[in-house]
Amino acid sequence: MDTLQNMRAFSCVAQAGSFTAAAVQLDTTTANVSRAVSNLEAHLQTRLLNRTTRRIALTEAGKRYLLRCEQILGYVEEAEAEASDAHARPAGQLKVHSMSSVGQHYVIDAIARYRRNHPDVSFDLTMANRVPDLLEEGYDVSIVLASELPDSGFVSQRLGITYSIACASPEYVKSFGIPLKPTDLLNHACLRLVSPVFPLEKWLFDGPEGQEMVTIHTSPFLVNSADAMKTAISSGMGVGILPIYSAIEGLRNGTLVRVLPEYRSQELNLYAIYPSRQYLDAKIKTWVEYLRGSLPEILAAHEADLHTHAMRSIA
Repeated sequence: MDTLQNMRAFSCVAQAGSFTAAAVQLDTTTANVSRAVSNLEAHLQTRLLNRTTRRIALTEAGKRYLLRCEQILGYVEEAEAEASDAHARPAGQLKVHSMSSVGQHYVIDAIARYRRNHPDVSFDLTMANRVPDLLEEGYDVSIVLASELPDSGFVSQRLGITYSIACASPEYVKSFGIPLKPTDLLNHACLRLVSPVFPLEKWLFDGPEGQEMVTIHTSPFLVNSADAMKTAISSGMGVGILPIYSAIEGLRNGTLVRVLPEYRSQELNLYAIYPSRQYLDAKIKTWVEYLRGSLPEILAAHEADLHTHAMRSIA
């Protein structure tokens, strides 16, 4: 039995004063309305309406029940309106996951700019270097770097492409020399970034002769944060691989230099992942659309900095 539908029929009969008038309002037959009220009374084991051939009247129980019905139906209508509005107007909280450095360099600033146009949307941002289980952990959107995504059944949108470069400090290359090709790294102190995206030991480069891989067996320093890696490299500890967005400030101010300038690490895709495409909440839809529209331009500008700004690179 559809109790809610029967409650609607009963409420409509009580307000309209007849089964026939209620049937017209509900766009159904008088028999269906009468059956709905009878089923409700049988379910409650209480008479709600006294019926005669000329009129109907609420019983005492019916009057009390009508007040509750109107409250419940009002809550249902309000909830339905809010849910429908969620597909049209961005509002409420977005729970977002991002890989740490991507979040620090791109996502936080994107949130600030997005909220200028959508101030009714608030954010709960978690930054962690992993790919979360969106359903288990309750995230609306996850922003991750990956060469490709596993088949998860979730929806993904590619936001852009980026890559990493080999960097050192000016003091380090002055003391220990400059690697000219990837295999030269075997004679240097190589700092390793622990990441679900970058292999720990195998450094893969794209260069003039195609792809080259170097296996780094030992390292004086391992860390799981690209920004911490940047600090270690700037301190002269050795050569490390940095994403463009982490390296670019140091390249600008001279605390970092790019080594192996003709080589780049394997390209990675930046993805936004969310659970479903159907009935997509407006805040999720507009957030992903904003990232798709803004991040490629920012990624391209950072890459252009490697070539057009006065970087201190060493060939």
